[in-house]
This record gives sequence, C-alpha cells and structure tokens, in this order.
Amino acid sequence: MKQFKQLTCIIEREGDSYVSLCPQIDIASQGNSVEEARKNLVDAIELFFLK
Repeated sequence: MKQFKQLTCIIEREGDSYVSLCPQIDIASQGNSVEEARKNLVDAIELFFLK
C-alpha cells in the first residue's frame, strides 16, 4: 500500500541555475530550470525514503 506525504519544496535561483530544498528532511538538489530542480528534488526524496 502506497503512502503519500506532503512536503515543502523551496526553489531559489542561484546564478544561472536553481536550487531546490525540502527543509523537513534536509534534502537539496539543483537544476537548470525550476521544473528540473523540482524533478531532481522529487527523485532525491524518493531515494531517501526507499533506502
């Protein structure tokens, strides 16, 4: 059975790229666009919960 959690995602521009952060579990990622930064953060969070 899948469980869903709602987490906060903060995305900020840093130079030419974007940094995404989930403060509840202290995971960050980055990307060249807002969409890419969000997707990379979601991927990192999924890996965090699968370990």
